[in-house]
Amino acid sequence: MPTTTPVRCTIPHDDTQWAARHMPLLAATMQTHSAPFAGRRIGICLHIEPKTAVLVSFLAQAGAQVTLTGSPGTTQEDTADALRAAGVTVIGHRSDDLDQHRGNIAQVLDSRPDLILDNGADLIEAVMARGGLPGLVGATEETTTGGLRIRSWNSPPPFPVVVINDSRLKLLVENEFGVGQSVVQGFMNATNLMLPGAHATVVGYGPCGRGVADTLAHLGARVAVADIDPYRALEALMAGHQVGELSDLLPRTQLLFLATGHPGVIGAAELDVLRDGAVIAGVGHMPWELDTAALAERTRSVRRSGASGQERAVHRLGDGRELVVIADTKMINLTAAKGNPIQAMDLGLTLQARSLAALATTTDQPLEPGVQAVPEPIDRSVATGLVSMLSHI
Repeated sequence: MPTTTPVRCTIPHDDTQWAARHMPLLAATMQTHSAPFAGRRIGICLHIEPKTAVLVSFLAQAGAQVTLTGSPGTTQEDTADALRAAGVTVIGHRSDDLDQHRGNIAQVLDSRPDLILDNGADLIEAVMARGGLPGLVGATEETTTGGLRIRSWNSPPPFPVVVINDSRLKLLVENEFGVGQSVVQGFMNATNLMLPGAHATVVGYGPCGRGVADTLAHLGARVAVADIDPYRALEALMAGHQVGELSDLLPRTQLLFLATGHPGVIGAAELDVLRDGAVIAGVGHMPWELDTAALAERTRSVRRSGASGQERAVHRLGDGRELVVIADTKMINLTAAKGNPIQAMDLGLTLQARSLAALATTTDQPLEPGVQAVPEPIDRSVATGLVSMLSHI
């Protein structure tokens, strides 16, 4: 039954309250779809920041027991502390390395969740490594990277996994418009460099790469795009961007944005042709698009500076060139900015909540095992609600 009490964020944290004020879609969703969460144990791996805290607050109010850990290097400690103070089990810290992160993932699964909300497929992979998890009903996966990772496995998960990033609505609103704004904002925070006139290359022209490329161009950068998909390359060309092979684009690239979601895209050959002073930033979920072993092999010294999350690592190479890597190519919109805009995450987390509710409602047309997109009726319903809401602003 829909709740009759207005849903309010209960986390006493200024940035979280500010986010909640601008997340009406999620609040309305939890007003009408909170019942399936009562008594559920929900394990979450997601960037710990104010928008996430709003969702967690709503789930807890609906009667769910939430155990939460963050993604490596992006946790906002003040938000995590506010959640802990409110009684939420939060595991891990921003400074955790990958080994500590794996331990955090194990602790989340030790809470025996029956629903999982994942980011990069870390929890889902750990479930598979354990041979399953008793009582697990299903999972959602937030990212393109996680969806690609799961689909690469020889054996699909024996439980339903809803890939939120397969939603047409999310690809348009959050990935294209939200990521584009927040990545460029993070880059400007970390570097204080001027964009007009700069030669910027975006590797990957999926929705996130498209948003970054278009935002850079709107701000006056001269943007080039590399994508091995001919349809996406054509789309970039028709949007006014230069398109070419990486080997041709990199020698004059000043600002390099990695947005493919695949490992090792910038390897030895690409590093060898980058111009002196090129700045490299990560857009994708995992910091693996830059081949760090190949970079280390060529590096003679490293000089680090900048605030936490915005570190600039200047790699002095054996041939005298310098390459600058921002935050070790972790997601720059979260390491050097506050993540995707609140309204964009309002949409994405609404899709998460609706999909989790669909998984939890096992007595009414339960979802089939395996990887799948957000159910079309949910995607269309949320899109309709968003159009109505925006039309009346």
